[in-house]
Amino acid sequence: MKTNEFDFKGTKISGFLMLFIYCLALVGAYFLFGVLHPGLAGFIFVCTVILLLVCLFGFMTNEPNNARVRVFFGKYKGTLKSNGFFWVNPFYNKKKITQRARNLDVAPIKVNDKSGNPIMIGMVLVWRIIDTYKSVFEIDTSTLSAAPGAIKVTMGELMKAFSNFVSVQSDAALREVAGQYAYDHNEMQYEETTLRSGGELVNAHLERELNERLSMAGIEVLEARINYLAYAPEIAAVMLRRQQAAAIISAREKIVEGAVSMVQMALTKLSQEQIVELDEDKKAAMVSNLLVVLCADEAAQPVINTGTLHQ
Repeated sequence: MKTNEFDFKGTKISGFLMLFIYCLALVGAYFLFGVLHPGLAGFIFVCTVILLLVCLFGFMTNEPNNARVRVFFGKYKGTLKSNGFFWVNPFYNKKKITQRARNLDVAPIKVNDKSGNPIMIGMVLVWRIIDTYKSVFEIDTSTLSAAPGAIKVTMGELMKAFSNFVSVQSDAALREVAGQYAYDHNEMQYEETTLRSGGELVNAHLERELNERLSMAGIEVLEARINYLAYAPEIAAVMLRRQQAAAIISAREKIVEGAVSMVQMALTKLSQEQIVELDEDKKAAMVSNLLVVLCADEAAQPVINTGTLHQ
């Protein structure tokens, strides 16, 4: 991925060394005040104090996975990613950005799936900034921050602006991906990838879509997963009955398949062991009775025929 980001090449001095020089300058200015002419000594002392006060703004600390974008009178001078206590030119404009991973929980939204059914879908994603140049200069964070129009934006407000940007793009990406898959299999397409059964394939597609949209802001999505999926309330009851009907039909198929195999086994056993001789009519009656008993939802009530054997 092409980037204009580069490491800060300007003057960077250890903060502890600069503090030592700072103290020496104060002591030297104090002694000069007693040696030189009072007027000249006073002028030098005042200039030294003003210079040292300005230099105080050059001290900074930088923690791991934090970055400082350096801008000198409107010109980008690089990104400082080194960790520690430093002193740099106080006239640099410093924009502090964290590159640590952050979570975003996208609340469920209503979309139409591939079949046109309204569904509710939500996701959670993990993202981080990998290109500080794009993050600061490629998108307008001032209008997205917590304090639009502020002269100085804090790191918290800046990261909130990035979170708002990620949230808007995540909503659009989720709608795009959800519209390309059906919620569940229909009667004719059992091999089709769906939101309910797609699992990792759908999540991978969602992650690619998010990375394409967020690359302009120098943001990388580390992980994206659908964490909520349901039919919209207006069709949930109908779809539930449809799923129940499909489950009942599937169960009935298994019951009938098992009942037929049991009837066949019973007829075979009766014939092989010559327990009783049955003609075709009696076999048909026996098959009918056994299927009723085996396939019935409730226990069958037996009827004993005591006169058939004497006829």
